[in-house]
Amino acid sequence: MNKKFLLSILTVLFSLSLMACQGDEASDGKASGKETLHVAALESAYSNEMWTKLKDAYEKANPDITIELTVDKNLEETISPNMKAGTYPDVVMLATGRKLALTETLIKDKALEDLTDVLDMNVYGEETKVKDKLVPGFTETLATNPYNDGKTYMAPMFYSPTGLFYNANLFEEKGWTVPETWDEMWELGDKAKKEGISLFTYPTTGYFDAFFYSLLLEVGGPDFYNKAMTYEDKIWESPEATKAFEIVGKLAEYTEPTTVANANDKDFTKNQQLILDNKALFMPNGTWVVGEMAEAPRAEGFEWGMTALPAVEENGDRYAFTFFEQIWVPSAAENKDAAKEFITYVYSDEAAAIFAESGAIQPIEGISDQLSDDNKLFYSIYDNGAKAGMGGFAATEAVEGVSMAATLFGTIDSIVSGDKSVSEWQESVEKASDQLREAMN
Repeated sequence: MNKKFLLSILTVLFSLSLMACQGDEASDGKASGKETLHVAALESAYSNEMWTKLKDAYEKANPDITIELTVDKNLEETISPNMKAGTYPDVVMLATGRKLALTETLIKDKALEDLTDVLDMNVYGEETKVKDKLVPGFTETLATNPYNDGKTYMAPMFYSPTGLFYNANLFEEKGWTVPETWDEMWELGDKAKKEGISLFTYPTTGYFDAFFYSLLLEVGGPDFYNKAMTYEDKIWESPEATKAFEIVGKLAEYTEPTTVANANDKDFTKNQQLILDNKALFMPNGTWVVGEMAEAPRAEGFEWGMTALPAVEENGDRYAFTFFEQIWVPSAAENKDAAKEFITYVYSDEAAAIFAESGAIQPIEGISDQLSDDNKLFYSIYDNGAKAGMGGFAATEAVEGVSMAATLFGTIDSIVSGDKSVSEWQESVEKASDQLREAMN
C-alpha cells in the first residue's frame, strides 16, 4: 500500500477519534456546558481595565459562566441596534440622565426585569444577603424603584455623596462643634457672625438640588419625598414642605453677601473660595470640589470637612444626597437568572476591591475602610449615621415655560437677595408641580 495513502487514512481515523472524544466531553457538560452572559457597561471616567478584571474574577469564581463583555463610551449606540433586532444584553450598567435616555425609554416601556428578589439573595461567594450589604436608603427611591410600587428594577452602583463642606481646621481652632440640628446651625451662625464669618454660601443655585432633596427627606421621610418627586397635588403646600421652605428662607439670612453676584457658571469658584478663605463656614457641594479647588490658595492649615445636613429635630434623621449609577437587566434578556446571580457578585468584597482600585466606589457598608485621605472622610459619611438620599423628579413630557429646577432651585438667588418672599416661592413651586403632574410619563 502507498505509504502516503496509508498516512492519510491514519490521520483521518485519528481526527474522527478525537472528535468523538470531544463529543463525549461536551455531552457531560464539561467543555461546552458553560452559559454565556452578555454584560454591557458604559465606559466612563473609571478605568476600563476594571471591567476586564471583574470578568476574569467572576469566571474564575463561577466556572459555569463565560462573560461576553461590551464596554463603550457610546454604549447606547452600540447595543441599541441589536436590541431593536431582538438581541438584548443580559446585564447593563447604564445610568439614567444620559442624553440618549435609553434607560428611561426602557423604564417607560416597562421593559426592565424586577430585581427585588436579588436583594434577598446571598452575595455570590459570601454568606451575606445583598440587602444587608448595601448602605440603607439606596433601594428605596425612584432612582431604583421608578414606578414607586415598592419593587426594585435598577440596582445601585458607583456613587458620589454630597453634603455641606467646610474647613475642619477652622472648627478645631475656634473650638466649634459641627451642628447636628438646624437650631444648633442658627446658634453657630450668630456666633460666627460676631467674628465676621458668614454661616453659608453656595456655588450656584443648581447646587441646591442635592441640598433640597436631602432637606425634603429630613422633614417628611421617603414616602413624602416620593410624593413630591411625582407631583402629588398640594404636596408643596403641606406642613412638611412649608418647613423646608422656611429653613432655606432662614439660611438665606445667614448667606455671605457676595454669593448671589458670583453664583453663575463663570464665577462660582469665587463662592467656593469663601470656604477656603474662612469667610463662610458651609457650602453644599460634592466630592468633586476637592479636585476643582486643588490649586486654589487657602487658609493656613486648611483641611476639608464634610457633613450631612443638620436634622430638623434632635435625634432626627440626617441625610446626605448621593448621585449614583445603576445596573439593570432587560426583561427580554435571555439569561435572567444568571444575570441576577452576577449582579449579586458585583457587591462582593472581591468585586468592590477591583472597582475601588479605579476610584469607582459602591454603596456597600464599610466601604470607607478600603479608602484613604479625603475619600475616606467623604465616603464614611454613611457609616457615621447619615442616610443616603437619592432619586429626582419623575420624568414628564415637556411643558412650555415650566421647569421645576428653575422654579425650585433657581429662585433661591431671589430669596437671598430679598427680591422674592418665601411664600411667593412656595406658591410658584406648587403651581409648577400642578402643571407637570398632568404631563408625567
